Parts: sequence; structure tokens; C-alpha cells
Amino acid sequence: MRSDLDLKARQTLKSAKLYCTAGRVAVLKALFKADKPLTQEEITGQLGQNHFDKVTIYRTLESLLKVGVVHQAFVKNRARHFELSHNCSETQCHPHFTCTSCGKTHCLTDMRMPKAQGRHRGFIIHRQQTRFEGLCPACA
Repeated sequence: MRSDLDLKARQTLKSAKLYCTAGRVAVLKALFKADKPLTQEEITGQLGQNHFDKVTIYRTLESLLKVGVVHQAFVKNRARHFELSHNCSETQCHPHFTCTSCGKTHCLTDMRMPKAQGRHRGFIIHRQQTRFEGLCPACA
């Protein structure tokens, strides 16, 4: 019998018109369970290196990015962080907060930021992302 997360992952893939491969289902399940954006290494760690190699996970993330199921939340220390895109619009991501003491990142899905308006010296904004840094409640 399939778990709720397994069914949710399969429905998401079906809606995106992607094949339900074991790798895609596993990556989506890891992202559904996460309460923060994950790096490729964190996803690999959750799945266990015996199940899928880094190339499979990388290609899976790229295919999920391409259809908009997943998006790149931000880059920190040259590592891309991924999350499901259901809490974001095509042009604006919900804000993230990273604690400067413990290093944990939190999704602030209930916070809305005003969208940047107009052009600034010829720049064309395609996507807006906001990230805050400071002390989380546990470290404050």
C-alpha cells in the first residue's frame, strides 16, 4: 500500500506530465517532508546514497525545475537550495530567514513582501526572492 506522500508525489508528477520514476517520487517525497529548502546533498542524505546517485538526483531536480514543480530558493556558499514551488508565484518566492547563530533556514510562507515595481537603469526583473538573516527564536 502506498503512503500519502507517495500518492501526493505521483499526483504532482502526473499534473506536471512527467513520468513517475522512482527517483522523481523519492526526491518529491523528501521535499514534501522538508520544512526548509534543501541542497542536493541534503536530499541525497535523506534518500541514502545506496538508492540514487548524485547524477540521478541532479537530473531529477533539473526536470522538476524545468516544469515548475520545484524551484531554486537561493544559493548559499555556492550550494543551490531547492524547495517545492507551491508556496510561491512564478515571479515571486516567499521570504526565507537564515539564523546567523545556528545556520538553520526557515520558510516564512505567511509573510508577504511587496513586489518590486518598474525598471531600474535598464534591469528587467523576472523573479524576486527575499532572504533575511538574524537570530531565530531559539537563538535569540
